[in-house]
Amino acid sequence: MLFNALVLAFREIRRNVLRSSLTALGIIIGVASVIIMVTLGNGATAQVTADIANMGSNMLSVMPGQRVGPGGASGSAKPFRRQDVEALGRDVASITSVAPVSTVGLSVISGAKNRSTTITGTTNEYFESGNWKLAGGRWFSDSELRSGAAVCIIGQTTRQELLGGAYPLGSRLRLRSLACTVIGVLQSKGKSNFGQDRDDTVVIPLRTMQRRLTGNDDIHQVQLSVRTSSSSEKAQQDLYRVMRERRHLARDADDDFSIMDQQEIANTISGTTRTLTALLAAVAAISLLVGGIGIMNIMLVSVTERTREIGIRLAIGAFERDVLTQFLIEAVVLSVFGGAIGISLALGASFAGARALGLPFALDYGIVALAFAFSAAVGVVFGFFPARRAASLNPIDALRHE
Repeated sequence: MLFNALVLAFREIRRNVLRSSLTALGIIIGVASVIIMVTLGNGATAQVTADIANMGSNMLSVMPGQRVGPGGASGSAKPFRRQDVEALGRDVASITSVAPVSTVGLSVISGAKNRSTTITGTTNEYFESGNWKLAGGRWFSDSELRSGAAVCIIGQTTRQELLGGAYPLGSRLRLRSLACTVIGVLQSKGKSNFGQDRDDTVVIPLRTMQRRLTGNDDIHQVQLSVRTSSSSEKAQQDLYRVMRERRHLARDADDDFSIMDQQEIANTISGTTRTLTALLAAVAAISLLVGGIGIMNIMLVSVTERTREIGIRLAIGAFERDVLTQFLIEAVVLSVFGGAIGISLALGASFAGARALGLPFALDYGIVALAFAFSAAVGVVFGFFPARRAASLNPIDALRHE
C-alpha cells in the first residue's frame, strides 16, 4: 500500500514538474539558508577562538589606567616600574612568565625604504606568554637583554615591506638614531580580532628601548602567562592584591590599573557570534514555514483538480485512509525532495563562502540532520489538512464535480 502511494506521488510530481519544483523552492531556500548561516557562524566562532589562542595561552595583560578601548588603557595613571614586574613574578605563584612591555610608534628605515610600525621593548618572556614562534634566527641572549644591545626581531609584514626577498638575518634597520641588527624573524600570526596586523612589529630588548629610544624606565604593559593547572580567576585576584599594594591604593580607592584576560575576550566574542548565528538561523527558518504554506496551497489546488479522481477511487472501494495517505505522501515527498536539494546547495555554498571569507569550514552535521527532519515535518504538518480534505470528500459529490 505504501509503495503504491509512493508510485502515485512520484507520477503526480512528474506530471507537474514545473509546479512541483516551484512548490519545493521555499523548502530548498529555507533548508539551505539555515545550514549556510549556522556553518558560517560556526566557522566565525572557531576562527575567533583560534585567533585568541594564537595570541597566547592563558595570557593576562596588566595595564596602567582603566581600559578605554580594545587593548588600550587611559594615559592618566602612572606607568609601571621594573620593581612592579619583579613583584608580580615573585608574589603571584600561579604565573609562569612575566614580560614587561614598552611600546612606541616609529618609522623604521632600511636603505631607501621606510615604514611606520610599532616598536616593542621587552624580554624573551614576551614571546613565551604570547605564543610566538621563530621562522628563523634566534631569541635575545641574556647579555643582549642586560646590556641593551642594538638587536631586533621582526615580524613577517615588516620583513616583506622593508627587506623584500633579501635574506633578513644580519640586515640593519634604523630606528631614529639607533641602527639595530636583525637576529630573528617571527612566524606569521595575521590580524588580531580588532583588525591590528600582529606581524607589523619590531621587537627589541627592553633596556635598548629605555636607553636609546624613550629615555625613561616606563613600562606600559605587563604580559603574564597563567599556569595551565591554575585558575585564571585566582591569578587575577592575586594580581589585583599585589598591584594595589605596589601602587599604594587606599582600601576605598578605585584601581588605577586594569587586567585584561584573553579567555574572557574569547568567551565574550564567541558568545556574541553564537547569538548572532542563532538569530540569523531563526530568521532563515521562517522561509521553511513559508515553503510549508506553499506546499499546503498547491496540495489544496491539487485536491480541487483531482476531485473526480478521488471520487472514482472512493466509489470503487478505496478507504479514506488510502486517499489520506496518498496526498500526505505527495506533500512529504515534495518537502523531502526540497530538503535534499537544499542540503546539497548549502554544502557547496557554505564551503565557497568559508573560503571567500577566510573562515574554517565548520559543518555541523546535527544541524544538517535537523534541517532535513524539519523539512519532512513541514510536509507532514502542512500536507495533512489538504490530505484530510481529500479523504473526507463525498464520493457522489466528487463524481459529479466538473
